[in-house]
Amino acid sequence: MKKWFLFSLILLLTVLAACGNTEEPQEESSSNDQEETEQETAENETENETNASEEIGGEVNLYTGRHYETDQELYDKFTEQTGVKVNVIKGDDDELIARMAREGEASPADLLITADAGRLYRAQSQDLLQSVDSEVLNENVPENLREESGQWFGLTKRARIIAYNKETVNPEEIQTYMDLTNEEFQDKVLIRSSSNIYNQSLLASMIALEGEETAKQWAEGIVNNMAREPKGGDRDQAKAVAAGEGDLAVMNTYYLGKMLNSEDAEEVKVGEQLGVIFPNQDSTGAHVNISGIGMAASSKNTEQAQALMEFLTTEEAQKQFAEANYEYPVNPDVAPSELLQSWGEFEAQDINLSQLGENNDAAIKIMNEVGWK
Repeated sequence: MKKWFLFSLILLLTVLAACGNTEEPQEESSSNDQEETEQETAENETENETNASEEIGGEVNLYTGRHYETDQELYDKFTEQTGVKVNVIKGDDDELIARMAREGEASPADLLITADAGRLYRAQSQDLLQSVDSEVLNENVPENLREESGQWFGLTKRARIIAYNKETVNPEEIQTYMDLTNEEFQDKVLIRSSSNIYNQSLLASMIALEGEETAKQWAEGIVNNMAREPKGGDRDQAKAVAAGEGDLAVMNTYYLGKMLNSEDAEEVKVGEQLGVIFPNQDSTGAHVNISGIGMAASSKNTEQAQALMEFLTTEEAQKQFAEANYEYPVNPDVAPSELLQSWGEFEAQDINLSQLGENNDAAIKIMNEVGWK
């Protein structure tokens, strides 16, 4: 009996001692474990958020009117970062829009890229696009370079400038688009045809800012002062100036940038003979247009499509557009290329580019009335 009592007493004291010795370290250990668990959870949440934005997978079908190597390089980067395969279908802007209309709801298109805001408006007016609500896009793309309901967003900018022969033209004598209609420049103006969307949008911007009467007056003056019947693209107008067929050409800035950096020595030579005038700096500003992107109404891969839209407006992508293609970035945090900076800053027209599409029919009507071929 005494032995059993003694054994029980020893056992009880041992258990109490063990509990007393571990109580305080156990609280400290529990606190440390909780902090480590919270930190690990936060890290995992951050990692999950990163993975959600970067590792999406799947595919996206892109209809694009752009045909530049730098664009494909950006699509490849996007695929590397997200795992999303980008299926690129190239074609003429109007042909792609017509194709989407024919395909209807069965269209495989997820995204449409065009080289002009007027064409994006055309696609929108045919109910081929859908609205995208994205804080990233709204932050990266200024309000005047995107459609107000999110139907499309600008990717790159270009100014439609007056290029002049440095040997024959005093740039002080031509400061506005209207100056191109002055009598002294009769038979000296080179410009593309009325079917060209860039010229349609330029005239549409004048309608928005100055009214149809002034726009028609300008179009009539341009026809009167044409050095030749319109033909070819913007580079052809520049080459015609260098060849002495005229003294002034209306063209987009990125064409001149690409000529000056061409592997073709003759194109470089042509570019070097031309000076750059940003018109209307004391009034309405120079005309600016965009390449832009919209999500197809038929999209079956909306998550992937929105991710690509957002990626193309990031600083990384915008820098590549600017450096490789001599386009102005839409993202205000990205600087233009050194070449474009060397031409100086300029005031742009203060209009929402949706108006280029809204006034397109009126612009075409005016061009037909004045005989702009």
